Amino acid sequence: MSNSAFSHLPALEPGSVWLVGAGPGDPGLLTLLAAKGLAEADVIVHDALVNEDCLRLAHPGAEFEYAGKRGGKPSAKQRDISLRLVELARAGKRVLRLKGGDPFVFGRGGEEALTLVEHNIPFRIVPGITAGIGGLAYAGIPVTHREINHAVTFLTGHDSSGIVPDRIDWEAIGKGSPVIVMYMAMKHIAQISANLIAAGRSPSEPVAFVCNAATGAQQVLETTLGQATEAVTASGLEPPAVVVVGEVVRLRASLDWVGALAGRRLQPDPFRQSGQVLA
Repeated sequence: MSNSAFSHLPALEPGSVWLVGAGPGDPGLLTLLAAKGLAEADVIVHDALVNEDCLRLAHPGAEFEYAGKRGGKPSAKQRDISLRLVELARAGKRVLRLKGGDPFVFGRGGEEALTLVEHNIPFRIVPGITAGIGGLAYAGIPVTHREINHAVTFLTGHDSSGIVPDRIDWEAIGKGSPVIVMYMAMKHIAQISANLIAAGRSPSEPVAFVCNAATGAQQVLETTLGQATEAVTASGLEPPAVVVVGEVVRLRASLDWVGALAGRRLQPDPFRQSGQVLA
């Protein structure tokens, strides 16, 4: 990308930190500002879910520090990561904190930014495309569709202790949100499905699991709320995944543009198709 494309954008200054969203996977979904920050950063502190192709946009002398946090695996403590950003900035480095998706959508970006404020470190937030929107788009599933829903709820499937959050009002969400998009929910889908069915959702309601969204390894499992646990187990799929509950899942039969590139024939009337599909 030519320097002229960046000429009107702010510079990543020494002693400052940019908290940057890398998007759901495809490096083409990076913003111009994210690409500029990668090209200028002295140090890139990145998460586990950042596509390595995004890191190739860094300049040859850039340093990389891994700060990934994956459920059930050894990882750095959040406070230590935040303080490391402060340390690097105080050393005069141009610091880019690169996160999968968007830094403010279940990405702990707010916690890191608060630490920077606490220590008087200048920072900038560079939003990214969150997996709950961009990842589903790569699966051919819109989060809103005028004839289906006028609201959508985003929630996390586990809290800081690794269990399903007890502060979520499942009954209210189950009754009030026609489409539910869940991050980090795959391992707890049995309890979550039971919660939603107890709240009044139909066991036959469509559900999709989008694994490794917006990458060459993307896989999509279509099933129903009542069969979700057994379907995930039988599929052998594993996180990272984004899960969506709602009638919008049926639109994938018509809007799976990634599948169409590989030869899938799209259907003009998606609501004629039902059942379970692993693609």
